[in-house]
Amino acid sequence: MALIYPTTLNPTKYELLAAWLPSQPWFTGDISALEPVGAYRFDDPAGEVGMEGHLFIAGDERIYHAPLTYRAAGFADAESHTLGTTEHGVLGTRWFIDGAADPVYRTALATAIAHGAHGAEEIIEEADGSRRTREPSVRVEGSGRPALTVPDFGEATIEQVGERTRIEQDLSVLDVIRVIEPGLRAESDQLTLSGFWEGQTEPAVLALLLVG
Repeated sequence: MALIYPTTLNPTKYELLAAWLPSQPWFTGDISALEPVGAYRFDDPAGEVGMEGHLFIAGDERIYHAPLTYRAAGFADAESHTLGTTEHGVLGTRWFIDGAADPVYRTALATAIAHGAHGAEEIIEEADGSRRTREPSVRVEGSGRPALTVPDFGEATIEQVGERTRIEQDLSVLDVIRVIEPGLRAESDQLTLSGFWEGQTEPAVLALLLVG
């Protein structure tokens, strides 16, 4: 379950993205034309880290994928992958980090893929304490099955391979697709996280997992 508060962020997520994206080798869009397509969320069992995968366009038909985490504090290994801080109207200061560099997101992503799971249920908590469920703007689904072993990517290495961010640990490989490739299909030894959203005629591959 992802708990969402209707409140303010200063700066906003997209303001942080606009400042960060020009330094990313996979981004070739127009910063002034950022427009959201939708987002999915994962749940942190410890309840400490928020996780969102943002899909957006930037002046053309290319759809970009930027998973983000937000935390009450940063951590040393993520210094070069931190977008910045924002003031959340309920939670206070939050550090926004590229999800590929955050072991909590990597674990959630690998688990969803390997176990054939979906994104988190999105619950909005109103100012009066009441709660309601909303449909995610992007639905995600892994292609694995519950009995599969989830690789540990906690101490993984990260490198950029074209328009993919590659996360490796021993013989296991997790690729975050940064620019959606229409018609992309997994190899026979790979599992996928696929995304579905309004206007999408077929599932889009957002990440690939090779279990070593």
